[in-house]
Amino acid sequence: MNPIKIIKNGLVSENPTLVQCIGLCPTLAVSTSASNGIGMGIAATAVLVGSNMAVSAIRRFVPEEIRIPIFIVVIAGFVTVVQLLISGFAPELNKSLGIFIPLIVVNCIILARAEAYAFKNGVIESFFDGIGMGLGFTLALTAIGVFREFLGNGTIFNAVVTPPGFQPALLVILAPGGFITLGIAMGLFRRYQDWSASRRGTPAPEHASGCSGCAMSEVCGASGKDGEGA
Repeated sequence: MNPIKIIKNGLVSENPTLVQCIGLCPTLAVSTSASNGIGMGIAATAVLVGSNMAVSAIRRFVPEEIRIPIFIVVIAGFVTVVQLLISGFAPELNKSLGIFIPLIVVNCIILARAEAYAFKNGVIESFFDGIGMGLGFTLALTAIGVFREFLGNGTIFNAVVTPPGFQPALLVILAPGGFITLGIAMGLFRRYQDWSASRRGTPAPEHASGCSGCAMSEVCGASGKDGEGA
């Protein structure tokens, strides 16, 4: 086991947002500001780490046929704890994120890692996988949030950083701006991956598209080849 490699995998090689293209609903919805992005990312990371370790610990006792409902119950337990902590210690963040905190229960990143990794690996490996995937998700959310907040409000982490007379581009903090920003971020990130591979003299990574890039494709019945549902 190489903890650094596992964490790097979540940050770069299999970044859930920029490479696997999963968890996009909260990414688009809460990334209107940097503080929302980092808050959502930390909450999701806490749930990822806890649920990964719990699923890994009980995996030998979970019947194959009902594993998904059991995963959801485990995830829901950790989400409840995280939501109570946020509402108690960060009420403003809780109000800002709103329904998207309890919706972590159905975040496909959490369920995908439980199914694709934690159910097949040990507790320690699953712990580092949760850290890596959570940090990758947090990094993507925060970076997109910084960009959208800067262009849309002229602020970063609610601090004004633009000169007087700056005209915000309100489109950026609306839904269309979220899609545009996410697409640009994915393109730049994959360009970085290709450049990094070329610099090391290794083959460029294959960029999966559609359902073939999702760890849950086997569960929902999607084809690994063309991404069409069964």
